[in-house]
Amino acid sequence: MTKTLTIAAVLALSPLNAWADANCFVPMADWQPREAVARLAEENGWQVRRIKIDDGCYQIRATDAQGRRIEVTVQPATLEVLEFEIDD
Repeated sequence: MTKTLTIAAVLALSPLNAWADANCFVPMADWQPREAVARLAEENGWQVRRIKIDDGCYQIRATDAQGRRIEVTVQPATLEVLEFEIDD
């Protein structure tokens, strides 16, 4: 009985964990500063138009070296690029 309840609890919480990972829920004390995000963009050759916070992630709107508009979602604590979109 206990084993069944444990498995059911894990399965019930799994969708919540997946949703939380996708939305960058990190305590503000652990965030890298905005200047670090700007440096990340510069190192990648992106011309920043805007840096904002969306769903707990940093979101960079920029132009890449080929002049294409891009939107990059970055994890705020590690500055890991989570999503990279080229706007057409």
